[in-house]
Amino acid sequence: MGKWIPSSSGGGASTRLATWALGLLVAASGALLAQPAAAQIANTKHNLGTSPGGTGVNKFSGTAEICVFCHTPHGADTSAAVPLWNRTLPAPASFTTYDSLGTSTLDGKIAPVGSVSIACLSCHDGVTSMSAVINAPGSGTTGDAAWQAGTWTGANQVGGKIAPGLITNIGTDLKNDHPIGIQYGGGGLKNSTPAAATTDPDFKVASSAVIGANRVWWVDTEATPNGTRQKTDMVLYTRAAAGGYTGQTENEPFVECASCHDPHTSNATFLRISNAGSAVCLACHVK
Repeated sequence: MGKWIPSSSGGGASTRLATWALGLLVAASGALLAQPAAAQIANTKHNLGTSPGGTGVNKFSGTAEICVFCHTPHGADTSAAVPLWNRTLPAPASFTTYDSLGTSTLDGKIAPVGSVSIACLSCHDGVTSMSAVINAPGSGTTGDAAWQAGTWTGANQVGGKIAPGLITNIGTDLKNDHPIGIQYGGGGLKNSTPAAATTDPDFKVASSAVIGANRVWWVDTEATPNGTRQKTDMVLYTRAAAGGYTGQTENEPFVECASCHDPHTSNATFLRISNAGSAVCLACHVK
């Protein structure tokens, strides 16, 4: 709440009232700015439990938790390139990727389906139930029993799997989807040349920095780039040679599902920014 601040300028009651009102406005603004961070995933379609606030139609009766459908504090899949992943990853070879079309415009090298993309596809491939997790909440307690007895409701699921025919059911045939696991800009960016121009000139210049001990890349979406990676930038995901394409020798940035989508945002279709005016596409592509 705003504080009544006595005026030292001799401005009288009107000045003191204005100062108090300004303090109240600043306090209220701070509260409003703090709300989105607290509200993010709870108010999205990724809120699948009985916790209120989710805007999706699919709900699971076995828990009021939200994060457990993707993350666990214990017993996570350590092969996943995302924090504390609570789902079993599908086999990379089970997917048919965009490059199999043989299009002549695809000039970036393709890595096997992996990185953060395969984590997204562990639910969005439509093969496994959304409640099929490695570590259910309250394991070995009545909480776990409630999970086991839980049931799914909602028009966008069948047996807990994302319903066929929905755009969110990506499936295992990825030929009709934006390429993932592909070098950004046709290549050229790697640890030894982090600020190089992309091989394909029809792509925006990527920004790069070392965070911790790791080299990272992203594409700024701000009109005036601020030099720091934000959740609203197009994030590129670093893959080591062991997880990349045949012949890769050092770390390189790749385009993945989460380059354009942030699973924790309340934006429509989880896009990192609004796509009005094709802003998502034009953040990377020079057209």
